Amino acid sequence: MLRVVTFNANGIRSAADKGFWQWFESIGADVLCVQELKAQEADLKPQVRDRAGYDSWVHCAQKRGYSGCGVWSKIAPEAVQTGFGVPEFDDEGRYVRVDFKGLSIVSVYFPSGTSGDERQEAKYRFLDAIRAHMRELAASGREVLLCGDVNIAHKEIDLKNWKGNLTHSGFLPEERQWVTDQLEKEGWHDVFRELDPRPDQYTWWSQRGQARAKNVGWRIDYMFGTAGIAAKARSTFIYKDEKFSDHAPLVIDFDVDPVDLGGSL
Repeated sequence: MLRVVTFNANGIRSAADKGFWQWFESIGADVLCVQELKAQEADLKPQVRDRAGYDSWVHCAQKRGYSGCGVWSKIAPEAVQTGFGVPEFDDEGRYVRVDFKGLSIVSVYFPSGTSGDERQEAKYRFLDAIRAHMRELAASGREVLLCGDVNIAHKEIDLKNWKGNLTHSGFLPEERQWVTDQLEKEGWHDVFRELDPRPDQYTWWSQRGQARAKNVGWRIDYMFGTAGIAAKARSTFIYKDEKFSDHAPLVIDFDVDPVDLGGSL
């Protein structure tokens, strides 16, 4: 069984201080995708970055304390790519892809548009760019699992207060349509939702008030899969027992033997 985790750390050093790595090392995951490292490579000291049995690759933003993505893997990849060829967003450290035998796993951090119109327009540019890139990935003949913080709740079931957020970034019609198009026109699968159709399954909560305690959340962290890998998904959970970040880790198990993807590190 292949176990994949995606997690927006809201600062990997902060999450480490809150016990994230102890939990992670207890669950036997094969691949971890992290977003919002909020660190430069020089800041990722061994106690933060190095995990026994895993190798890691990161894509840090040029701006300090901002964005950043990474992948930790027990499986040796055939190739690794940071950035997806769009300088505006590659400078922000939003993309790491690891290519295994027949399967690519991507850690990606979609922009947030909540700070104002300028960032919302940047978010729309990103959606256009990543759509084109995802189309290329899907056409490559490889299975692909794109994991990360998409900063969009797709449907009413994906956030508690949907009526109050119809005009807010993260639940705008254009954003939701982007997800719909990926699933219905481009052939991608929302792997978690296909496994778990229940309401109230969220991955992010505002840090204001008692949002987390009352489970007034949003599901904005996803694994989008091509048909072959999505069909092999078997079980999933969102880990909420401990708080490492304003996001919770999303875990999905696939009926894939990691040995078939490449040698262990």
